[in-house]
Amino acid sequence: MSSANRLRRSRRSRVLGGVCGGLAEWLGWSPTLVRILYVTVSICSAAFPGALVYVILWLVMPEDNRA
Repeated sequence: MSSANRLRRSRRSRVLGGVCGGLAEWLGWSPTLVRILYVTVSICSAAFPGALVYVILWLVMPEDNRA
């Protein structure tokens, strides 16, 4: 897998930790759409603890070091 297609936290489109921005870049979607979907799924699903998953991804995902 090339380094361009790797899942990394975004430095360009970050609000908190860059997790949703990184997911959006990886998927080729709008960062706003990913954030809205993430919050919606987190609120609507009791089985999806969104804040905990976000913190885990923040710790596990490497930061994008590209310029």
